[in-house]
Amino acid sequence: MADTNALLLRNFWYYALPGHRLARGRMLARTLLGEPVLIGRALDGTPFALKDMCAHRGMPLSCGRFDGRQVECCYHGWCFDVTGRCTAIPSLVPDQAIDLAKIRVKSYPCREVQGNIWVFVGDDPAVAPGIPQLPDIGERGYDVVETMQYPVHVDHAVVGLIDPAHGPFVHRSVLWRTRGSMHAKTKRFGPSPWGFQMLRHRASRNSFAYRLLGSTPQTEITFRLPGIRIEHIRAGRHVLINMTAVTPIDAATCEVTNVIYWTMPWLTVLKPVLRGFMHLFLRQDRGTFRKLQIGLKQDPPLMLVKDADTQSRWYYQLKNEAVRAAAEGCEFVNPVRETELRWRT
Repeated sequence: MADTNALLLRNFWYYALPGHRLARGRMLARTLLGEPVLIGRALDGTPFALKDMCAHRGMPLSCGRFDGRQVECCYHGWCFDVTGRCTAIPSLVPDQAIDLAKIRVKSYPCREVQGNIWVFVGDDPAVAPGIPQLPDIGERGYDVVETMQYPVHVDHAVVGLIDPAHGPFVHRSVLWRTRGSMHAKTKRFGPSPWGFQMLRHRASRNSFAYRLLGSTPQTEITFRLPGIRIEHIRAGRHVLINMTAVTPIDAATCEVTNVIYWTMPWLTVLKPVLRGFMHLFLRQDRGTFRKLQIGLKQDPPLMLVKDADTQSRWYYQLKNEAVRAAAEGCEFVNPVRETELRWRT
């Protein structure tokens, strides 16, 4: 079997960008899994995604103009609608018959769900895992969002996302968590669709953020491929949902987006504070990965230990299984089994 540690998983929906950053009649350029992608929003509000490359001479379409209905290439004025179909070639004279319907640029399935824009990179979204649908918040958008690029392969970012032991060292703070607050934890885990789940439990007593919610918060944390972590916190009749998505840009860079939803009215006044904490956490992780790259250049052997690194082991096992199932055209079989893990953090 191929070494999946360096592979970028295809046939998954990937987080593309927060919906509020794409106004009607606007477009922007992104790179997803090494592929140039133009993402736009039509005048009716529907998002779309095309390969960011004109079918004529390869010019990035994002360098052109978009009127809310079609994209015009800046090189020769070829136009394409939001499905990728060519609609005009200005250089043609009336008696030059070319079937424009046969000229297309690649389109990607693109959807907006709960305020987030997702793009499918692969062959058939009908047989792939769906877009995460967060419970208890309906169809409304997020309350706060932060995005940051990391100079690291997506695998390292995902492992950092689900690593429970780095908090007291990378995210140490007198306001958040100190080294002296470390203590032993025991949590039950089990399989969930395309991933695993830390079963619902009382929130950690050494977390300042949980104390802000009042009551007695209960939390459940789910991870699923390709790199999505969802923490669902219930405090009395209210909920807070924290979703983090890791999107590979290319083999050496990824983007991490943190979106938070809540039903607690009093948290609205704390948006600037919460956004500041989100930015701080992402920046601390980014700084750690920059340092990690220095060591990774030497291609050292890497270790995963029980129980603190078991979630990382599961990630690689899930990834291996996704590659196997796709290659053999068979059903994905989740390798995770219910178990109890113990570590200090």
